[in-house]
Amino acid sequence: MSRPPPVRDAAGLLATWCGIGLAPWAPGTWGSLAALAMGAGIVFVGGPFALAGATVAVLCLGLWASDRYAVRRGLDDPGAVVIDEVAGQWLAMLFVPPGWLEYALVFVAFRAFDITKVWPVSLAERRLPGAWGIMADDLVAGLYAGASVAAILWATGEVP
Repeated sequence: MSRPPPVRDAAGLLATWCGIGLAPWAPGTWGSLAALAMGAGIVFVGGPFALAGATVAVLCLGLWASDRYAVRRGLDDPGAVVIDEVAGQWLAMLFVPPGWLEYALVFVAFRAFDITKVWPVSLAERRLPGAWGIMADDLVAGLYAGASVAAILWATGEVP
């Protein structure tokens, strides 16, 4: 498989999350890992409400950027687009209290749900057109990951 061309515009920079999506292997995992670090920084500086606002902003920007990038490349869901992983990872982080263990669990759960595409993650990816299809499956995976980790933390008494 050939590598995508370098990014030279705002939509491409956003869609590939400053080029992270151009990684030669596992771009989604690298995008999620970058999102995890940046999301933790946002929470550290501004708290969970800042992360919630950033998640909404990334979703809106992601719809625009992923659509432009996909249309320009002539692909339905280019692998280099990782802004969807950013939105999904941040959404998952909103379900758990700030902490490295909690964020590590959410990262692993998000990647598992995103990669396996359990229903309705797969449905969102297949049925929604254009940018919504690109973004929605990761948002559903983020909901699944955040809710499942929050439930585990609650069941084990880690979260009141």
